[in-house]
Amino acid sequence: MKGLLLRLSALDADAAAALRVIAHFEALLGAGRLDTESLVRSTAGLAECPAGLEVGGRVVRFGPAGTVPAGPVGTVSGSAEFAPGGRVWLERAGAPGPFDELVLEWMAIAAGVVHGSREQDSAPHQVADPALVERVLSEREAVEDRARALRLLGLVPEQPLRVIAVAGASSVAVLGRRELRPGVRVAAVGPLAVALVPGAASAADELRAFLREQGTEGGVRIGVGGSAPALDAGVSWAQARLALRFAVDVAGLPDEAVVDHDTLGPVALLADIPVDRLRAQPDVRALAELAEGKGGPAALAALTAFLRTGSLRHAATDLHLHHSSVAARLAGVETALGYRLSDPQDRFRAQLALYALRLADEG
Repeated sequence: MKGLLLRLSALDADAAAALRVIAHFEALLGAGRLDTESLVRSTAGLAECPAGLEVGGRVVRFGPAGTVPAGPVGTVSGSAEFAPGGRVWLERAGAPGPFDELVLEWMAIAAGVVHGSREQDSAPHQVADPALVERVLSEREAVEDRARALRLLGLVPEQPLRVIAVAGASSVAVLGRRELRPGVRVAAVGPLAVALVPGAASAADELRAFLREQGTEGGVRIGVGGSAPALDAGVSWAQARLALRFAVDVAGLPDEAVVDHDTLGPVALLADIPVDRLRAQPDVRALAELAEGKGGPAALAALTAFLRTGSLRHAATDLHLHHSSVAARLAGVETALGYRLSDPQDRFRAQLALYALRLADEG
């Protein structure tokens, strides 16, 4: 853990902060003999504000200096529940901190452990040493070295896994959440957050649901690689990064931020086209010029929603707009492209141009 924390100083500040939150609670859980007072006191110090826990009618509170606050509970800026019938919270006079939700989730997990409620199969994610993760993902490393790294990470070399790549200021916080599934190993590799997800099943739908329900700030984009033997995780890693190029942060359309490589099919071949050629294609150039003009992002959002849903009204619902507003924006897109989106062939053409624009922008 000490070696991992030293590495955090070289990472993006937000990613480092999220990793520190997760690592803090993992250290508490791994130390043994954790009690309620120690949990609340350490959380208050981490969050730099008073923290509290209530279960069975007993309330425990500590301030950031490690002392019991005088007076009643202050302004509760955020809380989380844990079984059996418990609750944890933070007390801030102002708005919640950027990682308070993550702190509260992990505090609740730890509180469940203290009070004996967590089952063995619901273990939270682990922050992994980036050096080990990089070794697992590298196709240049010897097979025996990758196998050893997998075992040190608590993964089975003979079983399948998927690699998830996340870009954005709160990327590590997204992967650090418990909802994704147990057994996930999370690390930062270069500018990206990476998750090694045991099993063959895709987590794309879970991630989309999370973004829809919780929302994120900072333009999070997620690429999900295909299932591969753990020893060949580099294949899934390459697919995850390719899928990430197709992902885009569009206001009101969180599903567009998550792309599963398995669902791309032959569209993935667009990534083999040189970026300069993509940018020079007339339809792509037209969309790029539209995006740079007044109202351009809104027009592209309307196009994205319409192509995804196939319906003007469904697109309007997703964007929380009246259908006439979406129709007006699509009319501007048709003017820029020079063809009608009512024609199936032209819709297919527009979808390819939209994909190509994403690839060109990421290139």
